[in-house]
Amino acid sequence: MTETQIFDPEARAISYAVEGNGPTVVLVADEGLPIDYLGTLAHILVEEDFQVLRIAAGGASGGASAHDLASGVVEIMDAAGIEDAWLGGHGFGGSVARAVALDFHDRVNGVLLLGVEAGDLTLAEGLPVLVIQGSEDDVTPPANGEALQAAAPDRVSVVSVDGGGHMFPSENVGATSWAIEDYLDWD
Repeated sequence: MTETQIFDPEARAISYAVEGNGPTVVLVADEGLPIDYLGTLAHILVEEDFQVLRIAAGGASGGASAHDLASGVVEIMDAAGIEDAWLGGHGFGGSVARAVALDFHDRVNGVLLLGVEAGDLTLAEGLPVLVIQGSEDDVTPPANGEALQAAAPDRVSVVSVDGGGHMFPSENVGATSWAIEDYLDWD
């Protein structure tokens, strides 16, 4: 069982858990959700020889922007001894992952977005992006991922989880983990 830890810089109390060995995937949870719902996905990826660092979005409900939270993600990576990783996130957590890629480009190998928030289509230069989206997601609808792909078709790949709603990372964990494993191809 993976133990959840608390990183508490400047009294922000950010929950995180790290498990496994191998190339690292960081998964930032959606706003207001505990990291536990990403646990099964993390365990499957660990069984496929990844190291997974799950992080709570930490303070988003307090008005902090994705860029405000990006430094906290990097501080947790430092505390866990992680130099670089594929940065991913679900919903708002994906926006945080994109901010880390923009603000700390040298720490990021690529970006995994589990549902894409509407709005800004800015991506970090030169990094590959995998969008996994639920076909029935009404919070981060598939049109958002398609718009991101249209903005950078040479770098953004999109995989749709048939029948998946917004919580597809935990409700359709097999399809989600397979898409990540297949894209990263670290067998």
